[in-house]
Amino acid sequence: MTIMTNLNASPQKEIYVSIDTDYGKIKVKLYNDTPLHRDNFLKAVKDDAFGGVLFHRVIRDFMIQGGDPSTLKDSLKAKEFKTKYDYRIDSEFVYPTHFHKKGALAAAREGDDVNPAKASSPTQFYIVTGKIFNGSALDLIEKQKHERLVQNILHRLQSENQEKIKELYRSRNSSELNALRDSFIEQAKKEAILLKDKILLTKEQRDIYRTIGGTPHLDGEYTVFGEVVEGLDVVDKIQKVATDPSDRPKSEIRFKIAIL
Repeated sequence: MTIMTNLNASPQKEIYVSIDTDYGKIKVKLYNDTPLHRDNFLKAVKDDAFGGVLFHRVIRDFMIQGGDPSTLKDSLKAKEFKTKYDYRIDSEFVYPTHFHKKGALAAAREGDDVNPAKASSPTQFYIVTGKIFNGSALDLIEKQKHERLVQNILHRLQSENQEKIKELYRSRNSSELNALRDSFIEQAKKEAILLKDKILLTKEQRDIYRTIGGTPHLDGEYTVFGEVVEGLDVVDKIQKVATDPSDRPKSEIRFKIAIL
């Protein structure tokens, strides 16, 4: 797939869209400092890519997700848009300015195993509902993020030194192999300290996650490119609908999006 890295520049005025559902309207502001996602989203709206698609994945106290062209009733239109939007968008993490507070608009994506760059889907998005976290829960999330960061760095170091590791295994040089492993661990810890701003929560984030709520464990994993400014009550209504074991609403929730 082609990863989208450039789009035509748009004016820096604040841009809003309306997501019209049977449960009411949701007004969303798109962020100007995530221009790839902003412009792509506006392009999809103008193409009517969201005209009648479903909120196809709903998880209470987590998020509502929609924008999959394959959920269109018109199969020919679905095929057309699936072909047209067969690419990824480079991630745009503006952290800690934008984070997964309740009402955040973020791009869905494929998993790290096939998408290590964390590039976004061109049409699928989700709106965070989340839940409220206490201080100790936020501390635990920070700890888990730190451990995951160290592990990711270790995997990178091992990948970069595969040939050397193989040679030491072949020669059965366990002492040098252990020394190399220890050096990787030490280097990973040092690099993680330098990257601590990517995992530590600011006071503003902590205050919001403790009062309004959200999904802090997704920060730095998915691009946040907007936020709900009106209609959070509509989002809450949608997140409470009955779903099947696959988190798909039992009753169809279709929507349309318009630029305001």
